[in-house]
Amino acid sequence: MAYKEGVGRDQQVLFPDALDDYVAADNPVRFIDAWVRTLDMKALGFERAVPAKEGTPGYDPRHMLNLFIYGYLNRTRSSRRLEKETHRNVEVIWLMEKLRPDHKTIAEFRRRNAEVLVKAAKEFTVLCRKLNLFGAELVFVDGSKFRAVNGKGRNYNDAKLRDLLNRIEARIQEYMAELEAEDRAEGDQPGATDAQLREKIAVLTEKKKKFEGHREALRKSGEKQLSETDPESRLMKQQGELKVCYNAQIAVDATHHLIVACDVTNQVNDEQQLAPMAIAAKEALGVEALEVAADAGYHVGTQVVECEANGITPLAPKPRTSSKNGNQGLFTKDDFTYSAEQDAYTCPAGELLTLRTRSTGQRSLRYYANGKACAGCPLREQCTTSIQGRRIMRTPEEERLEAMAERLEKRPGLMVQRAGTVEHPFGTIKWWWDGGHFLVKGLGKVRGEFSLMTLAYNLRRVVNLLGVECLLEALRTGKMPPLQPA
Repeated sequence: MAYKEGVGRDQQVLFPDALDDYVAADNPVRFIDAWVRTLDMKALGFERAVPAKEGTPGYDPRHMLNLFIYGYLNRTRSSRRLEKETHRNVEVIWLMEKLRPDHKTIAEFRRRNAEVLVKAAKEFTVLCRKLNLFGAELVFVDGSKFRAVNGKGRNYNDAKLRDLLNRIEARIQEYMAELEAEDRAEGDQPGATDAQLREKIAVLTEKKKKFEGHREALRKSGEKQLSETDPESRLMKQQGELKVCYNAQIAVDATHHLIVACDVTNQVNDEQQLAPMAIAAKEALGVEALEVAADAGYHVGTQVVECEANGITPLAPKPRTSSKNGNQGLFTKDDFTYSAEQDAYTCPAGELLTLRTRSTGQRSLRYYANGKACAGCPLREQCTTSIQGRRIMRTPEEERLEAMAERLEKRPGLMVQRAGTVEHPFGTIKWWWDGGHFLVKGLGKVRGEFSLMTLAYNLRRVVNLLGVECLLEALRTGKMPPLQPA
């Protein structure tokens, strides 16, 4: 039995006359190009949106944006790889109309238009709104760590710098002692070892100056960390390991799992991100009221209050943390019942703990206690080891948190839905598209790159939902009817 035969490499082939014939009618690149052409590049702020009257002609930012959207959609983010694709990939050749910018030009476009890329991603969200692809009732918020262009060894905090300086000082003293012994042994004629020791001392002295400068920079800035390669990146915990990262945030609509809003911060946790992301999602959806659900990392009283003040109903479970009393086998705060009418707590022994205040310097401490009842309480050993008796703290936002907990109890499946909705985009971007790390440095540029990631994700989902031809028809006619997913 013979093998299948290929076409001889020297055989003449009649290719189609037009480049357009190489790209099928339902190819996503047709929608990418059509959508980018609808954007007002000048209004968005792209560089070279208006061609220069003099000098060498530049590249149209529409072509460059086409290239990057295609690249992030197809796991090709490197400027050098994108340059190669302009020479060998028929889809890219079609998108670029045979233009072939070098990798430096490609990288410069991403670097210089970082803020504008954020605006471009928002324009696609506007399109999704016109296509009625958002339920605009329930949004899920989550964050994930993306590695920065900064190694762990080039990230410092005060404790690490102090330890390095102590070790350097100890090593310098050792070399000085060796140098002194060498000088005594050789008299006025220094040998090769003497020169080597002096060189080592000079190198260590330079390192010492650098690390002392880092400590001074930390002291002046008030920051807790300093990164050398990417100064705005921070050491964060990622999957149980400490890595230098950025904290990427997304808000995902519950209906079709499309990303409504995104952001990147260098905060090591999500505690201050619920309200900003919820407000951004509400503005993007253009609604008066919105429900926003998140995991326990977003359970912060001040954030809940800010959400409610902006017409947003937050839903975040209380963190499962072990209190000091719980670890010691004592009653926890959950064993005490609060009465809003009495403004008091009832302890497990049935006694009332009333509100007390005490001034501590410039601040006033508010807590609930009943010292007399605690003194003769039969359950004291199960409650507290304090001489003063048990004290219960209550923050001004606690009533809001309790109301939020009641809302969550009525919706037991919400957190399961949250995990299946908002974690999917991160899984796609980080693992399927190999986008778990940034290629650029600086918070502003990182935000631009993450916007490209989320734009590519949304574009892929919209194409899968509606199809290229349906989307092209909507762009062509300018009519955005309530399209139904295919």
